[in-house]
Amino acid sequence: MPTSPADSSTRATRVLDWLLRGLPDRQRQKAHDMLVLTRMDRPIGALLLLWPTWWALWLAAGDFPPWKPLIIFTLGVFAMRAAGCAINDYADRKLDPQVTRTAGRPIASGRITPREALIVFASLLGFAFVLVLFTNALTIKLSFIGAALAAIYPFTKRYTDLPQVVLGAAFGWSIPMAFAAVQNTVPAVGWVLFIANILWSVIYDTEYAMVDRDDDIKVGARSTAILFGDADLTIIGVLMGTFITAMVMVGTRAHLGWPYWLSVVATAGLFGWQQWLIRNRERDTCLAAFRNNNGVGLALWIGIALALAIR
Repeated sequence: MPTSPADSSTRATRVLDWLLRGLPDRQRQKAHDMLVLTRMDRPIGALLLLWPTWWALWLAAGDFPPWKPLIIFTLGVFAMRAAGCAINDYADRKLDPQVTRTAGRPIASGRITPREALIVFASLLGFAFVLVLFTNALTIKLSFIGAALAAIYPFTKRYTDLPQVVLGAAFGWSIPMAFAAVQNTVPAVGWVLFIANILWSVIYDTEYAMVDRDDDIKVGARSTAILFGDADLTIIGVLMGTFITAMVMVGTRAHLGWPYWLSVVATAGLFGWQQWLIRNRERDTCLAAFRNNNGVGLALWIGIALALAIR
C-alpha cells in the first residue's frame, strides 16, 4: 500500500516535513496525515480556487481591494478547499483504495479514520463561517449556499456524469460572495465571471479525471472524462473557446484595458499547450495539463490587476 498519494507535490511535502520536524514522531506522523488529508501537500487545488476569488475581488473593488475582504477571502479559500478535501476523502473512502493515484490517501490507507475526517471538515467549515461573519448580511446568506455546494460535491460522482459542473459551482461561489462583500450586491459581470469559472473548472477537472479514467470505470465512479469518451479533446477544446468568450465578455463589461487582453491571449496560448499535452491521453501529461491551469489563473489575475491599476 502506498504511504502517500501518487500525485503529491515533492516540494510541498518537503516543506510540510520541515514545518513538523520539531514534533515527537507519533504526533508528527498524525499531523502530517491531517495536512495530507486537507491536500496541503498539493497546493495547486487551493490556487485554482484562489485566482477566481482574486479576479472577483479586484473587479468588485475596481482596483486593489480593501484589506479586510482580501484577508477574509484569502483565508477562506484555503479553509474551504481543505474542508472540501476532507469531505471528499470521506465520501470516497471505499473507492480510493481501488484507484492507483488515490490509494495512498490517509483514509484509504487507514492512517486517518472517517470520523476524524468529519471532525476536520466541520472544524474548517466553522472557521470559514466565522470569517464570513466579519462581512455583511448578503455575503453571510450566500455562504450557506457555498457550504452546501462544498458538502454535496463529493457525492455527485455517484449520481451524475457531471460532478465537475458541481465542483465548478462550489469553487466559483466565492465570486458572487466577493462581489457581495465589496459592493453589497452581485452585478451582472459577477455572474458572467461565475459561469466562466464553471467552464474553466470543467476543463481542468476533466483533464484531472482523465488520469483516473480507467480506474474510475472499473470502480463505477462517474465523471466528464468518462462521459466525453473519445470526444474528450474536442469537447475540452470547445469549452476552452467558450471560457475565453466568457472572459472577453467580462473584459468588455468591466471596461478593462490592454493588459487584460494580453492575458486573454496568454490564456489561449496556455490552452493550446494543454491540448498538446493531453493529445495522447497519458496519465502524466494529463496531470501536467491540469497543473498548467495555475498559469491560466495567474495570467488572468495579473491582467485584471494591471488593467485596473492603469485605468
